[in-house]
Amino acid sequence: MSKLNIYIVEDDPIIAITIETALKKQGYSICGNADNFEEAIAEIKQHTPDLVLVDIQLDGEKDGVDLAECLDKLEMPYLYLTSQTDPHTIKRVKETRPLGYIVKPFTENGLRTNIEIAWNNYKNDEEYLTFSANNEYYKIRQSQILYLKAFDNYCYVMTTEREYLVPKTLKHLETQLNCGKFIKTHRSYIVNLLKIDALRTDSLLINDFEIPVSNSKKTKLKQLLQGK
Repeated sequence: MSKLNIYIVEDDPIIAITIETALKKQGYSICGNADNFEEAIAEIKQHTPDLVLVDIQLDGEKDGVDLAECLDKLEMPYLYLTSQTDPHTIKRVKETRPLGYIVKPFTENGLRTNIEIAWNNYKNDEEYLTFSANNEYYKIRQSQILYLKAFDNYCYVMTTEREYLVPKTLKHLETQLNCGKFIKTHRSYIVNLLKIDALRTDSLLINDFEIPVSNSKKTKLKQLLQGK
């Protein structure tokens, strides 16, 4: 836990300093902090912290829930820093995917405990895809995968950051994937359900890339998307 790299998003400078001091005392690393959406998202993309602490009330037009929605798309784990909020904000919060909530005011021990429990649960729940490519071994989070594409006896593994050409068949890699989060839409494609941007008549879109959908898969895919 001591090497966990944390980014703080908090609009109250005194609270931000208190959090940073407390976390450093516990052996955590702080890679930055911000009090507004724009600065926070830019620096988070640059520093790629392990965990983000997100205050709901921020300076500027966009708040912590707006930031959380972006972090969900980036598959970046985060915890909310919260005080009592209005029903509309709570409704928006429920539509995001935080690891948990740290309620203000908090103690140093409470802060540490919330972070440790949330991070432990996150790591235990995380699933990976492992493979060798170009004489190197890779272990990537399944949540990072956009889709897999068959290529003869090889397979492309596509993520938001890069593509991997793996000397294994699509069928071989499929055995490692969480069947509740991935679906084979075509004999040559397996997609991450959470990454689908749009569903068309005979295809779907992920990051502006069009992927075919077989007739036999349409009904099941629609059912899974409605329930995701």
